[in-house]
Amino acid sequence: MKTILCYGDSNTWGLIPGTHERYPWNTRWTGVLQEMLSGKDIRIIEEGLCGRTTVFEDSYRENRNGLKTLPLIMETHSPVDAVIIMLGTNDCKECFDLNAHSVAEGMEKCIDELLKFVSADKILLVSPIHLGENIWESDPEFNEKSLLTSSELKREYRELAKRKKLNFLAASDYAVPSLTDREHMTEQGHKDFAEAVFSSFANTL
Repeated sequence: MKTILCYGDSNTWGLIPGTHERYPWNTRWTGVLQEMLSGKDIRIIEEGLCGRTTVFEDSYRENRNGLKTLPLIMETHSPVDAVIIMLGTNDCKECFDLNAHSVAEGMEKCIDELLKFVSADKILLVSPIHLGENIWESDPEFNEKSLLTSSELKREYRELAKRKKLNFLAASDYAVPSLTDREHMTEQGHKDFAEAVFSSFANTL
């Protein structure tokens, strides 16, 4: 059986917009993708954590540095045949004050770690959905610069994927944040994103 590790933040964990609750497994994009892969002898490993960044330490939440936990998770689930990584939204928070290029540099460190375990053609780099307008009204950890950084991640991640010869997908091409919190995917967004991942990457393994 082949395994696909899905490494991400709250949109991989499956946070229901405007709550602290989690969508059911068969609603989360990882669960929807698993159902699409039925019959292909592929198992989805879901590794989502709310607040996870690429490489940055959150002073208010411990263990959110994605790079630090990535090698442990890869070894835990070894052997891993392919990886889907979608991080960057939390890097856009006001406290980090980063531009999109700096976020992509953090992602590149995560990619370099993944390349110790799997080949480049088995990695799908995903730029996350964009933050919604006036995001700070629902989540004060973000500001106007956060919006700009979020909107430019697609360009920066695409360039990173091209340079590292990775597969690439922009979640923002298929899903938008809910109107409830302007940050997390709706049920329909999870479904549409899963279909895009299936068509562009998972179905080819």
